[in-house]
Amino acid sequence: MLDTELVLEVLRQIEEAAQRIIDRFQAINAPGDFSDTTTGMEKMDAICMMLIVIGESLKNLDKITNQKFLSQYPEVDWIKAKGMRDIITHHYADINAETIFFTCERKIPQLFSTIQKMIRDLKI
Repeated sequence: MLDTELVLEVLRQIEEAAQRIIDRFQAINAPGDFSDTTTGMEKMDAICMMLIVIGESLKNLDKITNQKFLSQYPEVDWIKAKGMRDIITHHYADINAETIFFTCERKIPQLFSTIQKMIRDLKI
């Protein structure tokens, strides 16, 4: 049986982390904006921390839903979303600005809207 309140709590954590990424990414127009200044590097570090939060939360969501919930929302590549956490955590020195830029620009908006849809669906 699905613990709806626990699932909603985890989804809200993901939603908040995604919103923080979106907010921090607003001032970034190109990958070099991350790597060319100290402020940009700090933004990238902060965004990477939120990507770790998202990945870890997704893994927890899989555990508490017996891996049956995320698959109901195929618009996001959940395997890659969870894998980003592992890459950042274990290979942070190898992360490049282009990868983070691409993720923020192309993947986070879809993830954010999907998480919001999941929350709405559970509240019905």
